[in-house]
Amino acid sequence: MELFPAIDLFGGRAVRLLHGDYSQMTVYSDRPQDVAADFAACGARHIHLVDLEGARDGGTPNLSVIEAIAAKTALDIEVGGGIRSEETVKRYLSAGVGRTILGTAAAGDPDFLARMVARYGEAIAVSVDLKDGFVATHGWTQKSALTGETFVRQLSDMGVRTVIVTDISRDGAMRGTNLALYRALGAVSRSRLVASGGVSSLDDVRALREAGLYGAIIGKAYYTGAIDLRRALEVAV
Repeated sequence: MELFPAIDLFGGRAVRLLHGDYSQMTVYSDRPQDVAADFAACGARHIHLVDLEGARDGGTPNLSVIEAIAAKTALDIEVGGGIRSEETVKRYLSAGVGRTILGTAAAGDPDFLARMVARYGEAIAVSVDLKDGFVATHGWTQKSALTGETFVRQLSDMGVRTVIVTDISRDGAMRGTNLALYRALGAVSRSRLVASGGVSSLDDVRALREAGLYGAIIGKAYYTGAIDLRRALEVAV
């Protein structure tokens, strides 16, 4: 199983939100590129970046930070947050990003998603962010009428290779991962599923690996020291 240590970006800083609430933000570093360098030093091969300002408002306000991370490390970078046009996709790919993650645009405009998958293939992933079982959009501030199971099945049928599933209720809460959710979604999807939200112990990493997940994102647990990234990378293999 692949591990994706995460940096959420806001105002050029590495931060974390609780349950996706922008009013409950903790700043962990003023230099995200140094955090990324530590990921690499621990042996990570991947990094998961989210532009929180982009997710909420659109655009690429933290592009310069992402470019700095690409320049400073050899990590395979995936980026999400506010990617709602092909121009933004191309801007990130040109900046050294290996995979762009569509969220709001994928849920609201399936034709756009289909075009991006046809043109860019595995460089396009989709984020399925779930609030009470339904897909949330616009930086988790709005809840759609689309269920997670329905959406994941649709994405699989469309040929989306990588799907990142976040249980918002677990995100940043350090209450463990929603293993039952990932098992249920894995049963209806042929896509590679990445678990996000609540991965807070080595036991979580081990359980997700044993459940057959393609990957898992580690966020707050790294910053608080609850998970030793070097050890987690060993457990994930």
